[in-house]
Amino acid sequence: MTPNTIDERWMRLALTLGRRGLGQVWPNPAVGCVIVKEGRVVGRGWTQVGGRPHAEVHALAQAGDGAKGATAYVTLEPCAHHGKSPPCANALVKAGLSRVVSALTDPDPRVSGKGHSILREAGIEVSEGICADLAKDAHRGFLLRTTQNRPLVTLKLASSLDGRIATHTGDSKWITGSAARRSVHLMRARHDAILVGRNTVSNDDPDLTVRDMGLSARSPVRVVLDSHLSSDPCAKLVTSAGKTPTWFCHADTATDKNGLFQSGVEGISCATTAAGQLDITDVLHKLAARGITRLMVEGGGQVAASLLRADCVDQLALYSAGVVIGAEGLPNIADMGFDMLKDAPRFERVQASSIGPDVLTVWKRAA
Repeated sequence: MTPNTIDERWMRLALTLGRRGLGQVWPNPAVGCVIVKEGRVVGRGWTQVGGRPHAEVHALAQAGDGAKGATAYVTLEPCAHHGKSPPCANALVKAGLSRVVSALTDPDPRVSGKGHSILREAGIEVSEGICADLAKDAHRGFLLRTTQNRPLVTLKLASSLDGRIATHTGDSKWITGSAARRSVHLMRARHDAILVGRNTVSNDDPDLTVRDMGLSARSPVRVVLDSHLSSDPCAKLVTSAGKTPTWFCHADTATDKNGLFQSGVEGISCATTAAGQLDITDVLHKLAARGITRLMVEGGGQVAASLLRADCVDQLALYSAGVVIGAEGLPNIADMGFDMLKDAPRFERVQASSIGPDVLTVWKRAA
């Protein structure tokens, strides 16, 4: 194999390791690190739950003295600032590595290029940009939070073949099968937070946790858009707020007349539009300020439409069931208000797979 091929091989392994942290490490990026010496892995690591230790520190602890003279493959530039832990760039220098290969430069101004500089000044060879496109995809939530002050937004939809989520009476359980629903729980576990609107809380009374597959500890933060804090205090999301973090985004003028905060719900005051609805862009900014890098949106149609109109949906996961409901059923996305097709948001399909009797297609925002 050529040197570039070898570097790509180990970087792909580092990226695979890094994905283990998705949904568990915010506000930090889910970084992976592999330390290789004489063609053999002597250490590997990924960002641990809560964001520490960092991937490099985790891998160095495993490598021990074997790190001296080795090459480290890191999916993001090693940090160069003193936060809750010392800089990873300094740890790599201290370990005596001869070479560091990174996929991306960290856009965080506290790091941006400084980590690479520390390594080079210490005489360590640095190679950049290996598997950069794959790394950009893996770190997209962190990159968006750092550069655009918002999290990655995944819009999850589950509907009939004709795009309906319920009959005209509201009956919706279950459109998709058990395998698809299980897949959704795995998707939840890879996101920092799940967002729904007040109507979803009222109509479905969901708990939005991760169940089955032994992943209950990976339940993300639950976020509800409730302008006037009018949700039922007996809703599952409210009564379980003491166990699973639950945030209610509300208007500046809202008062907690239903006593939601007494159950452990946290309130987030957000700006509103001229129509009195929550400004979805400000909601995303407020979530990013709290450290959220990956947001999964599960309902309902009005919330989906507002995010699409704001051009804030980065990827769309559509579960399609082999059932037809008809035009009188409830659509999975509310009115968008577009007169011309050219104004409608477009997505590129990146995945299509069978999930039991249903089909999952994943789409990403068109470039």
